[in-house]
Amino acid sequence: MRDFERTMPEAQPHLARRRGLWSYTHLDAWLLVLLLMLCSYGLLILYSASGGDMDYVTRQGIRLGAGFAVMVVLAQFRPRFFAHWAPVLYVLGVALLVGVLLFGVGAKGAQRWIALPGFRFQPSEIMKLVLPLMVAGYLAKRALPPSFKHIFISLGLVFVPVVMIMKQPDLGTSLLIAASGIFVLLLSGIYWRYIFGALAVAAAGLPGLWMVMKDYQKQRVLTFLDPESDPLGAGWNIIQSKAAIGSGDIR
Repeated sequence: MRDFERTMPEAQPHLARRRGLWSYTHLDAWLLVLLLMLCSYGLLILYSASGGDMDYVTRQGIRLGAGFAVMVVLAQFRPRFFAHWAPVLYVLGVALLVGVLLFGVGAKGAQRWIALPGFRFQPSEIMKLVLPLMVAGYLAKRALPPSFKHIFISLGLVFVPVVMIMKQPDLGTSLLIAASGIFVLLLSGIYWRYIFGALAVAAAGLPGLWMVMKDYQKQRVLTFLDPESDPLGAGWNIIQSKAAIGSGDIR
């Protein structure tokens, strides 16, 4: 699907709106302001949690600056550029996930990294960006709202990397990536009957999901629901967080 571009006749240049300097950044000003406010608040919380250690704040600030720089660069590309490369990146991401399962580096009972000379990285982080691009690119070439066939294929695109990430195991990242793909599908104008049907199937499948979850994953769910069941162990952090919020002030 080609981008919609508004053009003005050359014979009527006085009708064309003059572009401001900000328009050349291709960024949403209000969204950028909200992101800066959120990141600034996060740095403030990090400063407080670290006991005023500026080293932590500086390192995190450098990472945020690098992230904003990448955002500005990527904003200069047209959407069809990402749609063109999404399948290639998706296949590459899945191949890297296969590589993690075959010869990935393990730590603390999890095998989530690929080691290269001088550094290591998590391929699942790549899928956080690639999967929603892939689903959006696939649906953009089809009639909307998507038919049941296209919904099924989109869910298949989500299912493959999510299952592979769960095997690492990394339940949190797999759920986040699944949500990124499913939200794209929801925003495509999917019929409500499909949504309610999916919710019913998901609710029916919860007992099966519980059976395949590992013990530490079950413990996290139980602790979240009832932290007081283990106040000096798994529930300690949640209880102390609630106490800090309840007794905190602006200082």
